[in-house]
Amino acid sequence: MTLHRRAVLAGSFACSLAGLVSGRAFAQGDGPIRRPIPSTGETVPAIGIGTSRRYDVAPDSDAMAPLRETVAKFVALGGTVIDTAPDYGRAEEVLGRILKETGLRDKVFLCSKVAAKGREAGQAQIEQSFRRLGTDRIDLIAVHNLIDPQAQLPLLRELKASRRIRYLGATTWAEAQYADLEALMKADTLDVIQVNYAVDARKAAERILPLARERGIAVMVNVPFGRERLFTLVRGRDLPPWAAEFDCQSWPQFFLKYVLSHEAVTCPVPGTAQVRYVEDNLGAARGRLPDAATRRKMEEFIDGL
Repeated sequence: MTLHRRAVLAGSFACSLAGLVSGRAFAQGDGPIRRPIPSTGETVPAIGIGTSRRYDVAPDSDAMAPLRETVAKFVALGGTVIDTAPDYGRAEEVLGRILKETGLRDKVFLCSKVAAKGREAGQAQIEQSFRRLGTDRIDLIAVHNLIDPQAQLPLLRELKASRRIRYLGATTWAEAQYADLEALMKADTLDVIQVNYAVDARKAAERILPLARERGIAVMVNVPFGRERLFTLVRGRDLPPWAAEFDCQSWPQFFLKYVLSHEAVTCPVPGTAQVRYVEDNLGAARGRLPDAATRRKMEEFIDGL
């Protein structure tokens, strides 16, 4: 996604000055919008970091430096939510090392997953995550891609009762799993779900997001940029002038502000591995968000490309 994002940012920045003049300018010290986790009322900043693919690097390699700088900048600008998983290669180990080296563990809302079949395998994988992340507490562990929730959710409840984790949930990125996710949300008590949702992939808004709001479940959004789809779609295009009406200064902010403007969404977690993308992404959680009429306008604009 990096090359596509670099290309669309070049076009977006041409409109950024107009956005700052027409909209409201925000100092870098202003914190991002915060959203509540309904089961406790705790709030988290409304933009996080995802570590899939980008953090799967050798822990002793030169590739660590930009990742370390990215995490440090993210926290400095007010971010806290970082999402990882044992299935993301060496991402857990890399993230654990970064948090140790920077001393930032206590400033991060740390999320991981369990992707195993059977209680014993799940327990082994979770203990591995604690070791890799170098921590005795993980804020959220979710059942990854709905793999054996019948075995893993009881285990997660035990971990929550013993205060080794603070929240539990379930994730998917595939529309084919929506029916199963919906059934689980109705049958069980979840703190958080993670689901794919983007301006060009809106199916989650039909049933999953309204149900999350009804059931008091926080929503993390993965692939809010549609992986590479959205950047490819707008490559070489300027932002529409009306984007300034909701303090939008770049295409990434356009996509993220759309996701954030849904009342059920708590925190998108776009993959982020460069400092300049941290600054841009967190900018989406500042200033105005699109209203219902503007959301429809954004959908029509993207659908028309």
